[in-house]
Amino acid sequence: MSKEISSLSYEQARDELQLVVQQLEQQNVSLEASMELWERGEALAKHCEQWLSGARKKLDKAAKDRQAK
Repeated sequence: MSKEISSLSYEQARDELQLVVQQLEQQNVSLEASMELWERGEALAKHCEQWLSGARKKLDKAAKDRQAK
């Protein structure tokens, strides 16, 4: 789980984010570990949003290009 977030695909980041959420919901980790999980989860969520935003931009551009033809 310690893989650099920037190198993860959308699917890898989403799957790891799901694991982080599951671990936090179990509530059997220390406060320090919970904080680390939370921070990693926030970074993973941001990474996923960047992937989705990039995909939206590509789709919008393709739609505009298609309309221009």
